[in-house]
Amino acid sequence: MLPRWPVHRVVLDTSVVAAAFRSRNGASRVLLDRVADRLLVALATPALFLEYEAVLKRSEQRVVSGLTLAQVDERLAALASALEPVTTHFVWRPQLADADDEMVLDAAVNGRADALVTFNVRDFALAARRFGLAVVRPGEVLEALKP
Repeated sequence: MLPRWPVHRVVLDTSVVAAAFRSRNGASRVLLDRVADRLLVALATPALFLEYEAVLKRSEQRVVSGLTLAQVDERLAALASALEPVTTHFVWRPQLADADDEMVLDAAVNGRADALVTFNVRDFALAARRFGLAVVRPGEVLEALKP
């Protein structure tokens, strides 16, 4: 469960960032807008940011988003300027069934996030609970940000 307020520091799972690039109308896009407006702090390790880049530059992703590689690069640069970098001091692997998700959890724990935002709540729930970390969907964060 996400605290009502303040929710300041979040780690965005790659699926959330990809959804924001694919649709201009969803909760994921609104979250990225909040990050750009500095109303929400998004945290990422270099490894997580490189995963964002790899996924967003896939041809199937660009077909759906309608973005060229140059436009993806521009938007990634804007996102990078708004992110707070996280250094991974400790890893507690393995914690998750999907090894690819470990870097998302690492960023959240090392960055002292208020929440890990994902569409895969079930995949992160048990491990996140061990670290006292909320795992929520994008819409739940937006609800928590309401005054």
